[in-house]
Amino acid sequence: MIGLIYHVFGKEVVAGNNLLLEEFHAPKKTIKLRMAPLVLWGTLLTHLVGGSAGREGTAVQMAAALSDQFSLLKKFTAENRKILISCGIAAGFSSVFGTPLAGAVFALEVTIIGRVNYDAILPVFVSAIAAFLISEHLLAIFHYSHTLYLIDAAPDMTAVGFLLVVMAGILFGLTASVFAKSAHYFSHIFNRVVQYAPFRPMIGGAILALIFLIPGSEKFQGLGVPEIQKYFQFSAAPWDFAVKLLLTTFTLGAGFKGGEVTPLFFIGAALGSALSLFLPLPIWLLAALGFVGVFSGATNTPIACTLMGLELFGIQPGVYIALTCVVAYIFSGHTGIYSSQKPGMTKIFSNDSPKK
Repeated sequence: MIGLIYHVFGKEVVAGNNLLLEEFHAPKKTIKLRMAPLVLWGTLLTHLVGGSAGREGTAVQMAAALSDQFSLLKKFTAENRKILISCGIAAGFSSVFGTPLAGAVFALEVTIIGRVNYDAILPVFVSAIAAFLISEHLLAIFHYSHTLYLIDAAPDMTAVGFLLVVMAGILFGLTASVFAKSAHYFSHIFNRVVQYAPFRPMIGGAILALIFLIPGSEKFQGLGVPEIQKYFQFSAAPWDFAVKLLLTTFTLGAGFKGGEVTPLFFIGAALGSALSLFLPLPIWLLAALGFVGVFSGATNTPIACTLMGLELFGIQPGVYIALTCVVAYIFSGHTGIYSSQKPGMTKIFSNDSPKK
């Protein structure tokens, strides 16, 4: 159903988040409003059958598609459209995770690596905060809340602790790079081998259904939020992060819909939790560092990820969080989950040159 619906109605919006970035860098025409319902139902169907995908991509695409409709008023220049798209990205991210500061900075940071559009700061922050307040109000009405994670007091930073966090950050960055490259690889394989687009998720789904017959595989299905919460309290199996990485990149590469961020949280928290078997740091702290560190490396947004860590886990472990996000970002290379993301600077440990 997902493959057929997008093949018939969604060819112009199938690129998802990359379409938003493409329109940001080279504005051509207003994003089709159909992106919002298509990605919503595509994601719901993906989660219904246990597909390993996230939800932030859905929220971001819905919000950006809606905000870009204002450009039809003919009063917006190409630069104004960029701000509209950024506002949509900020609103979607902020509302789905309950992190308005991270949502705003993510929208400013994700478009061009290493550069921020200061003209967009005020409208982007207003959009992120307004979306957060509205989503909080709606969640309260239906007696829901954003996900909470069990944390404790972080130990004081020492020279040994500094080295341990740097080591962990390097591993998180390398894992983010593997995730991004795996996602691009599976997408390339499906596009090359299966010419008829609707068959891609059908074939991929059949393979996933067989995998999910394996006992114990159910914890890797869908968002996996309950498992993420467990990783803050108990050490993960050393292979959990790798299994989730492969299942997520395969799911999205096959053409299922959703986001990458929540699975990245799962992968990072699982890896961090498993590292507690080897590194003398609290389980919850390593899980939290992996949570934001892998995300930072995969999206090239270290500042936004640092703010997200502060909003979710408090100011006390802030030094650990900031150090992890920066190290993971540096060691992930320029390869990220968004192929249309453009670098505005060259990373210290990257051979890539920034594109003009």
